[in-house]
Amino acid sequence: MEFEIQKNVSLKEFNTFGIDVKAKYFVTLTELKQLKDLYESKYWSVKPRMILGGGSNILFLNDFEGLVVKVDLKGIEISETDSPTVYIKAGAGENWHNLVEFAIQKGLAGIENLSLIPGQVGAAPMQNIGAYGVELESCFVDLEAFDMENGTFVTFDKEACKFGYRESVFKNVYKNRFIITSVRLKLSKVPSFKLDYGAIKETLNEMQVEEISIKKISDAVIKIRQSKLPDPAVLHNAGSFFKNPLVEDEKFKKLIKQFPDMPYYEAEKNLKKIPAGWLIDNAGLKGYRKKSVGIHQKQALVIVNYGGAEGKEVFDFSQFIVDEIKAKYGIKLEREVNIVE
Repeated sequence: MEFEIQKNVSLKEFNTFGIDVKAKYFVTLTELKQLKDLYESKYWSVKPRMILGGGSNILFLNDFEGLVVKVDLKGIEISETDSPTVYIKAGAGENWHNLVEFAIQKGLAGIENLSLIPGQVGAAPMQNIGAYGVELESCFVDLEAFDMENGTFVTFDKEACKFGYRESVFKNVYKNRFIITSVRLKLSKVPSFKLDYGAIKETLNEMQVEEISIKKISDAVIKIRQSKLPDPAVLHNAGSFFKNPLVEDEKFKKLIKQFPDMPYYEAEKNLKKIPAGWLIDNAGLKGYRKKSVGIHQKQALVIVNYGGAEGKEVFDFSQFIVDEIKAKYGIKLEREVNIVE
């Protein structure tokens, strides 16, 4: 099937913030061949160019005066081994939570803690998505990507992706160079439960779970997320807007003296991870609102568009939060959401 270029397309339905901007050119790709054909067409010279997945981690500030490529490559393949290890390959356009559910139905452990994370599979390695003590890199094998500079397909293993906390090579060095087309994960028939992060144990107890399973853990994670996070279909948002900051031990010691109730988690290299949501909440900003934009009343990490806000309005509000947190704690929050100017 040939690709179809559309002109002056509203992106409101393609980003969970519900920002009503237009793309000058827009194309949806459902087959790898379409990607190659697009590369060889006159439209490939249109700049700027942007790759769009589920639109759940993005904030548009203006109309996009170039080509938006919507990746909708589907398909899930399983390859078993003699050991408990099972490899699962998914197209970049698959919904992430659908993949988690698929794995659970097959009795495959490893990504159940990542239930209900919005977005598509292709975005998962870009962000090195993580939740409740698990990050994608723990089960990641490799991915296939299309090089937009020379029109070839390339494989990236874990080392080549240079994963960090909500980071990968695709967010910095190779930003806007590769289109991720598929991702391969290593899952297991023998579960190794991760229950120590967040309220998973507590929620399992509330659910009166007698025998823990990957399905029960997934159910608990879903329950927690739904209790805290607003549904973007009802209240426009992009999930966690800020990263949890990492602070050095010396800085941490001063903070914990000043704020003895401050929660934290051990991180690598003498660093402590502090929940950004707590910093915002403790600063009295949970539920704070300016016109059409505000901090969600139940989850301080989430900025919401109550309706009709422009991207610049959301961005300026986020900068206000950054400035307030810097003034109170001496910590500079980093945005997890990708900003498209």
